[in-house]
Amino acid sequence: MTRSVLAGGLVIDGTGAEGYVADVTIDGGEIVSIDPASDSHGSVPVRDLGGRVVAPGFIDTHSHADNAPLRAEADVSKILQGVTTEIVGNCGLSLAPRSRKRGEALSSYLERFFPVQEWQGESFVDFLALTDRAGYITNYAPLVGHNTLRIAAMGFEAREPTAAEAAEMRRMLESALDAGAVGFTSGLVYPPGRFAGTVELVDLAHSLVGRPALYASHVRSESGDRIAAAEEAITVGRDAGVRVQISHHKAMGKAHWGEVALTLALARDARASGVDVRFDVYPYTASSTSLASCLPARLAGLPNDELLAALERPEIVATLRRELAMDDWDNHVAQAGGYSGILIASTYDGRFEGQTLEEAARELGVDGADALVHVLLSERLRASMICFAMSEADVEAAMRDEFTSIGSDGLPPGLPGKPHPRQWGTFPRVLSRYVRERGVLGLEQAVHRMTGLPAETFRLPGVGRIAEGYAADLVVFDPAGIEDRATYADPERGPRGVDAVYVNGVEVVSTQGFTGRRAGRRLRSA
Repeated sequence: MTRSVLAGGLVIDGTGAEGYVADVTIDGGEIVSIDPASDSHGSVPVRDLGGRVVAPGFIDTHSHADNAPLRAEADVSKILQGVTTEIVGNCGLSLAPRSRKRGEALSSYLERFFPVQEWQGESFVDFLALTDRAGYITNYAPLVGHNTLRIAAMGFEAREPTAAEAAEMRRMLESALDAGAVGFTSGLVYPPGRFAGTVELVDLAHSLVGRPALYASHVRSESGDRIAAAEEAITVGRDAGVRVQISHHKAMGKAHWGEVALTLALARDARASGVDVRFDVYPYTASSTSLASCLPARLAGLPNDELLAALERPEIVATLRRELAMDDWDNHVAQAGGYSGILIASTYDGRFEGQTLEEAARELGVDGADALVHVLLSERLRASMICFAMSEADVEAAMRDEFTSIGSDGLPPGLPGKPHPRQWGTFPRVLSRYVRERGVLGLEQAVHRMTGLPAETFRLPGVGRIAEGYAADLVVFDPAGIEDRATYADPERGPRGVDAVYVNGVEVVSTQGFTGRRAGRRLRSA
């Protein structure tokens, strides 16, 4: 790797400080100097960045690209945006560890969220050995998921763990942390995590004590019980003595719009009392997850085969129809204002993709509940959705908070259909819509939310800043021209205005696109 100079760009260094024009010299994968702009560089190769910003590579604090290294086809959805590091394993859904006894159950369950992904081994160590051998396009910082631990230890049982099962979950968690997991994550709206009590979560979170790892949570409710759900996450942090990250901060359903301010205040009070609580947010008013998440807990918590059998029974569907018309539970259909607010994003046979459940029902000649059941049965639960249920004002309020990082919450690469555009557009969208157009954040603030803040939150050394000795993970972009192009109708489109991306000093994106080089590495907290 040769020394080179990125000359005359506006350096936004990731700290939140005001930008300044300078020359950034990189060598051996590191930033070796930052000097006043000059025309004299000797024989060192120079790239003129006049009129462009050079910033630290963006850090996606909330990614589900756990499977990206194992795919033959390169996942370029993040690198084209300027993302150079991804935190994976969120929402309690890591691909490892798994037990020999219940490995098939985990694989079957994960098909609700991930493309089919076969791999050999059981432990987190085994899994990371595979991803390390495959190589990384972006730097890779994995979390270990509570749902995954619970399935490995006790399957889908809707009860408290026995002492032996709790000990087995702790053993697997500690092994994963020793192997390099940067934290422990829960997804308490998904089975079997939704069956866990707070005591179980606190018990597991004690494994983080004395480590740089944190506890990240997709909390138990993002609508009617969202305050209590945030309080539970804070309780885990307080009782276990660990740091807390609340994932994709939002308020779902019109009845709860404006409540983001309440959880922001709750976190401020917690920090004042000594509990480090932070958030991440994506810049869209629609969420995305498995279509099976439309089902109430008594159904969604069943293993796949049992759930599919239940959905074949007319009396079960009749009860489901009544439940989906009610708003006294975390009902995605009600939050979205009805079946017209649920967009079918991906199915394996391609049918209904890009249609709302209302449109699918019209095509099938049935009502919305029957259309939902039809898609879930025909796709054997392997379908995802987009749910339009959030307010722009709440998105902006969350984004303004100084302890909120940016995360895409993009679904795993390789799913068919029309994924949420956040997978391809999150970071340019912040810079175009929320900095340049709406003025929600200043440029330096926005870059800090994408770089220095998440690096600090996840204790990732040597990334997230432009400073001597830091990794040469850099993004060069046009501040006047950067914009996202991904839409709900055409989501797999890279942005405009990103001129170059460097990962560990290697140019992996040029004006011609992805160069094909895998220069990422696995990161550990420190």
